[in-house]
Formats: sequence, structure tokens, C-alpha cells
Amino acid sequence: MFLPYCALLGAISLGVLGQVLLKTGVERTPGFVNLLLDPFTILGLATYGAAAILYIISIKRIPLTIAFPSVALSYVVVAVIAHFMWNEPLGWPQLAGIALIGGGLIMLHVSA
Repeated sequence: MFLPYCALLGAISLGVLGQVLLKTGVERTPGFVNLLLDPFTILGLATYGAAAILYIISIKRIPLTIAFPSVALSYVVVAVIAHFMWNEPLGWPQLAGIALIGGGLIMLHVSA
């Protein structure tokens, strides 16, 4: 059961990386057509594709009721990265949301 959880963690990590790459592409590229041709955008989409493959591997053995909510961990990581990379807000509302997600994930995995 170790390998499916490694695949799930890899999928979550690549999903986070894909999100950061897409945001970087959006921030540095004017115009929609140029955005589609930006290397960061292309790499971000490819990274999402790789994340999807790892996710498929993980849900072969991990119940979807565990695997899919676990992807919410990416919301927490992306919010923190966005705060430091792009100075996006990370105030009490965001921290409360992060705490709720964290609590939900802990409850989910402890009860599984």
C-alpha cells in the first residue's frame, strides 16, 4: 500500500508545481495566444498531465473517498507558496480555511 500513497503524494506535488508554473506564465505573458505559447504555461500543463497519471495509479489501490479529498492538501501548499512568491493575501480568512482543510484531512486519514 506504500506505492499508491507515494503516487498520490507525487500527484499532489506535481499538481502544486503545475499551478505555480501556470501562474508564473500568466504573470509574465501578455495576451492569450502568447500565454498558450509561453514555456511556463506549456510546462505547467505537462506537469498537470504527469500529476493525472500518478493520480490514476494511486486510485487503483486507494479508495476515491480517501484519495480525492487528500488532493485538498494542494490548496494549502499553493496558498502558502502564492503568499511568498506573489505577495497574495494570507490573512485570518485564508488561515481559517487552511486550518479547516488540515483538520478535515487529519480526520479523514485517522478514521480510514
